Amino acid sequence: MTPDLLLAFVLFAFATAGTPGPNNMMLLASGANFGFRRTILHILGISVGLAVMVVAMGLGLSGLFRAVPVLHDILKWAGAAYMLWLAWKIATATGVSDRSAGSRPMSFLQAAGFQWLNPKAWAMALGAVTTYTPEGSGALAVLVVAGTFMLVGAPCSAAWAGFGQGLRPFLDRPAALRAFNLTMAVLLVASLYPLLHTLKPA
Repeated sequence: MTPDLLLAFVLFAFATAGTPGPNNMMLLASGANFGFRRTILHILGISVGLAVMVVAMGLGLSGLFRAVPVLHDILKWAGAAYMLWLAWKIATATGVSDRSAGSRPMSFLQAAGFQWLNPKAWAMALGAVTTYTPEGSGALAVLVVAGTFMLVGAPCSAAWAGFGQGLRPFLDRPAALRAFNLTMAVLLVASLYPLLHTLKPA
């Protein structure tokens, strides 16, 4: 990968990882409900999960989706159903606490696995592989793209969780917390619309 192409990809990664989407809405809500420290595994899971997805795409998984388009549709609708369930969980969260009984932030494995059901993550991974790994460049270029996504994406994710942490003092009243969580749930559901209508197999 040339320096110019790498710089272009860094800008792409920053724009896609830093803008609102399912991951960042959930990080904002998690930071507000559980605090930054308890959201760290969620942040790491997103970064590693997306990197693994990029590697899988670069090493041939995108070809499978071109050969069997129905797999793309299955994942798209499974992801939508799972995100609706997550929105419900956010909407019904009950307390701003570091030790809220029966309420836990997303784990590392849950966050990593969620990338495979996240339409925006599919768009990011497919866009990265098809645009920024020159044909015939081999596995090294794919690993560079995956690693760059991790290096750029993790601080972006941390910023969203940190912003949520900063909101905690304003959410100590139950009514304020309910309003915040309902807003996050609505935004998470709203983020599905453009992604489900524009994401196509590469």
